[in-house]
Amino acid sequence: MTTRTDLSESPLIESRDDLLAVFSGGEKPKSDWRIGTEHEKFVYNVEDHSAPSWEEDGGIRDLLTALTEFGWKPVIEGGKIIALTGDDGTISLEPSGQFELSGAALEHLHQTCNEAGRHLKQCKAVGEKLGVGFLGLGMWPDKARSDLSWMPKARYGIMRGYMPKKGDLGLDMMLRTCTIQVNLDYASEADMVQKFRVGLALQPVATALFANSPFTEGKPNGFLSFRSQIWTDTDPDRTGMLPFVFEDGFGYERWCDYALDVPMYFVFRDGIYHDVAGKSFRDFLDGKLEGLEGEKPTRADWTDHLSTIFPEVRLKSFLEMRGADGGPWNRICALPALWVGLLYDQPTLDAAWDRVKGWSIEQREQLRADVPRLGLKTPLPNGGTMQDLAEEVVDKAANGLRARARFNAAGDDETGFLDPLRDLLAQGKTPADLLLDAYHGRWGETVAPVYDEKSF
Repeated sequence: MTTRTDLSESPLIESRDDLLAVFSGGEKPKSDWRIGTEHEKFVYNVEDHSAPSWEEDGGIRDLLTALTEFGWKPVIEGGKIIALTGDDGTISLEPSGQFELSGAALEHLHQTCNEAGRHLKQCKAVGEKLGVGFLGLGMWPDKARSDLSWMPKARYGIMRGYMPKKGDLGLDMMLRTCTIQVNLDYASEADMVQKFRVGLALQPVATALFANSPFTEGKPNGFLSFRSQIWTDTDPDRTGMLPFVFEDGFGYERWCDYALDVPMYFVFRDGIYHDVAGKSFRDFLDGKLEGLEGEKPTRADWTDHLSTIFPEVRLKSFLEMRGADGGPWNRICALPALWVGLLYDQPTLDAAWDRVKGWSIEQREQLRADVPRLGLKTPLPNGGTMQDLAEEVVDKAANGLRARARFNAAGDDETGFLDPLRDLLAQGKTPADLLLDAYHGRWGETVAPVYDEKSF
């Protein structure tokens, strides 16, 4: 989740145009399109696989502090280090200490993979000194909520109190899951709409290909991506497949209205997060926000609010693809390869839209509902399975990446970053299927070996 690192004064929102300007201000010519990749991993104590707290010796605080040796700058909240900023983006903490790199905006995937490699090398170097490791999965395989501690971030305290009012699994989302996401640009409102629609319709493909959360508290949970399933019972006000995105007239105005109707979590003022959970941003615009009467929102408040909306695709001043489970190093690079290939080449984007535009809202919702449990075996509208669609989509992405023709020093284009997905499709199995095969086979029905096999 977004960590506020810029505490400079932000301009007041004077009109609806100021709200819309966040979206229109994201428009860029194709030459300026960039790739921002976010990836989370679980931190554990090597000795006993427990999850370290923020304050314990060798815990999350010490991990953040040690990384400053590599030039990262600390971000302090309430006198406590809670994030880092640097040339490679921002390192932040999810609610139970999941470690996230929100990477820099980069030109091509070779840079993305180099960035991920630098980050993981630094984490491993510090981890060896502190006795901690880093696990690449979509959900803690063996931890109960009670095994996990909360990070000292005030916004999480507000969300912790509000989440159980809206769904049964919101705290699991906060405490027990990890994801990989990619942030991408658009040239115009029309370009944003097309990319949003393709991204949302095909998000179940990413969920299947990256499904990597089949265990809960040491046992199979009946799902391949339980992380994805958790989102269906977190908060219906701010999640889901958003049918209005596919309706005529969708654009910045419609997204703005949707965002205004999503209840707020907090307002940040003078270093303090004020709890306004469940209250209306529209009241805030009118200076009538209960508890902060007379206060008017700034652009930073609007940006904060947009970061608390959690659908499968999210619009801020860029588009976020949000459907994938966390995973190992090669899948950190594979997810942006999938979406860059599909969305950054116009003929490929057009072909992808032609493939999905005929699906009804009910069919899209059914795919979203089925894929967390069935993965590549999910039946498709009008016949076939998710395996068939995923093969087609990965081929399309490869075509888009070839058309981009971005090469590294060895002369390789970006298509090689799709190889982990091709390997999975050749086996006809998601990462979660392979984990379950190991659990029922060579692991002897225990998840303990996952720490040796799936750590970075």
